[in-house]
Amino acid sequence: MRNATAATETMENNSFTVTDLYKICAHCERLSKKDLGVRIPRPLGNGPSRFIPEKEILQVSKVDPRAQSIFEDSFAALGRLDNISLVMGFHPQYLESFLRTQHYLLQMDGPLSLHYRHYIGIMAAARHQCSYLVNLHVNDFLQVGGDPKWLNGLDGAPQKLQALGELNKILAHRPWLLTKAHIEHLLKAEEHSWSLAELIHAVVLLTHYHSLASFTFGCGITPEIHSDGGHTFRPLSLSQYCVCDIANGNGHGNDLEERRSSHQVSGEVEVLMERMKQLQECRDEEEASQEEMATRFEREKTESMLVATAEDEECVQSRDVSRHFEDPSYGYKDFSRRGEHVPTFRCFFQYWEDHGYSLVNRLYPDVGQLLDEKFQMAYNLTYNTMAMHKDVDTTMLRRAIWNYIHCMFGIRYDDYDYGEINQLLDRSFKVYIKTMVCSPEKTTKRMYESFWRQFQHSEKVHVNLLLMEARMQAELLYALRAITCYMT
Repeated sequence: MRNATAATETMENNSFTVTDLYKICAHCERLSKKDLGVRIPRPLGNGPSRFIPEKEILQVSKVDPRAQSIFEDSFAALGRLDNISLVMGFHPQYLESFLRTQHYLLQMDGPLSLHYRHYIGIMAAARHQCSYLVNLHVNDFLQVGGDPKWLNGLDGAPQKLQALGELNKILAHRPWLLTKAHIEHLLKAEEHSWSLAELIHAVVLLTHYHSLASFTFGCGITPEIHSDGGHTFRPLSLSQYCVCDIANGNGHGNDLEERRSSHQVSGEVEVLMERMKQLQECRDEEEASQEEMATRFEREKTESMLVATAEDEECVQSRDVSRHFEDPSYGYKDFSRRGEHVPTFRCFFQYWEDHGYSLVNRLYPDVGQLLDEKFQMAYNLTYNTMAMHKDVDTTMLRRAIWNYIHCMFGIRYDDYDYGEINQLLDRSFKVYIKTMVCSPEKTTKRMYESFWRQFQHSEKVHVNLLLMEARMQAELLYALRAITCYMT
C-alpha cells in the first residue's frame, strides 16, 4: 500500500509524468487483485498509437519540460490525458495552441450550449466513422446533461440539429459544393432556425472534428483503457487484435521487414533535399508566367483526382456510429469516380488572414484569433531538420504539402508554382495524404510506414498536423465564402 500512496502523493503534488500514470495504474491493479478480488481491465493496444512505439511517446514528457507542463495542466483541467494529446506532445508548441483553441470551442462562453457543442462533435466525427472521437464526446455529452435519447440516432435529436446534417455531409466530403442556399436554409427555417453566430460556432466545430478525425486515423490513435474498445478482461491473444492490425502488420514480428525496408530506401532524404535545392535554383533563375502557373495547377488538380485511396483495407470499428449521420454512401471517392470537375477557388496567400479570420472574429469573438494562431503554428513549425540532417530550410516542403491538400479541394494560390508538388511529393506520399484527408477511416499502418521511411515518427506527426490544419482551413474557406455570399 505504501507504493500506491506514494504514487497518489506524486499526483497531488502535481509533479507526475506520463510514466507515473502508468505506474499508478499498475499499483492499483496489483492491489485490487490481491486485496479486493476485482477484475481489472487490460489495454487492448500497446500504447497511445498503433503506428508509433509506446516508448517514444512516453519519452517526450521526460526530455521536454514544456510538454510535461502541458500534460499536467491538461490532466488537472479535464481529469484525463487523452491519447491524441500524448501523440501531439512531440510538438508542444502546437499542442498548447490546439488545446487552447479546443477548450475555447467546447468550454468557454459562446453561442451554443455545451451539450449542442458535444453533439455536433459526435456528428462530425461520425461522418468519418471515427469511433474514438465519437465515444469521447458521447461521454462528455452525457456529463454536461445531454439527453441520452439523442444518442439513439440523429433522428432522435432536435430538428435544429438534424437540419445541420446536410452541411456536415458537404463540408466533410465536397465543401466546394456549399452555396448561399445551404446557409439560407439553416438561417431562415421557420421554427428551428440558426442564428448567424450559432452557425459560425457550428461550422468551426464541424471542421475541427472532421480534421481531427483525419489526425486520429493518420496517427493510429488507440482508445484509452477506460474507453469503449480500449480494454478487455481476458489475457490478450492474437484473436483480440483488430482485423486491420493483423492484415497490415500492426502486431508483432514485423521487425525484419522494417529493417529490409530501411536498407531499400537509403538516400531517400538526400534525394528530396537535392530536389529542393534544384527547385530553389530554378526559382532564382526564372519565374513561370501566370498562364503557365494556372496550367500547372489544373494539371495537378486533375492528377490528384486520379490518386486512389485505400479501398479494401478498412478497419473494423468498435462502435457503430452510422446512426449519427445521414447518407453514408456520400463521399469524396464518389465524386472522383464520376469524373465530375472540381471548380477552382482562386485565392492569394493571405486570403484566410484578410477574409476568413475577420469574419469568424466578428461573429464569434476571439475564435478567429485562436484559429489563426493554430494555422500559423502548424504551417510555420520547424526544427530545421530532415531525418538525420540539421540546418535544413523546410519551408518549400511544408508549403508543397499544404498547397497540395488545398489543390485537392480546388483552392488555387496565384503566387504558387504547382509544378513543385510533383517534384517533392512522391506517389506513396500522395496516396497517404489523399486517404488521410479525404477518407481517413481507410488509413493503415502500412500506408503510414510507406512514405518518408527514413524520417522520425515526430516528423510524421508533424506532417499529420499540417494535413489536419490545411484540411480544416480549406473547409472553413468554402463555408465562410458561402456565408459571405448570404450576407451580401
